Amino acid sequence: MGRGDRALVARALEGDQGAYRTLYDGHVDRVFRLAFRMLANEEAATEATQKAFIRAFESLKQFRGDAAFSTWLHRVAVSVILNERRVAARRAPRELSFDEAVSHRSTLPRDVELGMGIRGAVQDLAEIYKTVFVMHDVEGYKHEEIADVLGVAVGTSKARLSRARAMLRQALGGDAQAAV
Repeated sequence: MGRGDRALVARALEGDQGAYRTLYDGHVDRVFRLAFRMLANEEAATEATQKAFIRAFESLKQFRGDAAFSTWLHRVAVSVILNERRVAARRAPRELSFDEAVSHRSTLPRDVELGMGIRGAVQDLAEIYKTVFVMHDVEGYKHEEIADVLGVAVGTSKARLSRARAMLRQALGGDAQAAV
């Protein structure tokens, strides 16, 4: 959207509800996809997406226009998503018992098992690596966008992606060579 977003933000700040709706409609899919990839749960992603928009719209006056609205919004969304991950990690145990894991794995076809292994390995990455990996390799963000959203240098984004890929290859062993 770009320049049109700036005009919509101005209209929203003047109380135009249609402008809020247009901003939401124009960005909700990408924010949801990011949340879903990072949280690995549709319900949690939906909740995080809604919280991100609520937070963004409540603090819309803080949008200065230095960066694109989408960059600012995704910075807000990443903050909300990372907070949701921390809350979820405290709430629920993530590990199956050994017997559950063995019985679950033995019933899956090899390609499904590999996909679950990759998803699990991504979920197990430290937040700084997982965020960059998901944003770049899964969602297609450019390093410049990631750097803006996370408030880091482009080189830091690239280094974190490289480290994330290396950790995934190590975690997945030979299975990951083609996938990562």
